[in-house]
Amino acid sequence: MDSGIIVAVAAGCLTGLAGGILGTWASIRNTKGPRERAFMIRACAVTWIAGLVFLALMFLLPMPWRYLLWIPYGILLPLCIITGNRRQQRIRREETDGA
Repeated sequence: MDSGIIVAVAAGCLTGLAGGILGTWASIRNTKGPRERAFMIRACAVTWIAGLVFLALMFLLPMPWRYLLWIPYGILLPLCIITGNRRQQRIRREETDGA
């Protein structure tokens, strides 16, 4: 592997990591109340852990099995996003109504 490819892969990884960190920071910063902030911190932690477990399994599982990881990932990721967004909106409404 030549050094240009290694640099490009490293730059891509660092860019993705920086984007994830920035997105996490923005999601937590843009909360409106304490319950919403606590929920967002938990949701971000679970998302980071799940992503790291997914990546670890992609590296550790043998070739035919690692492709099967995309099936639950492709199903669970959108479901978790939709559920999390709905819960965040419900918490936000409850906090605004109670204020």
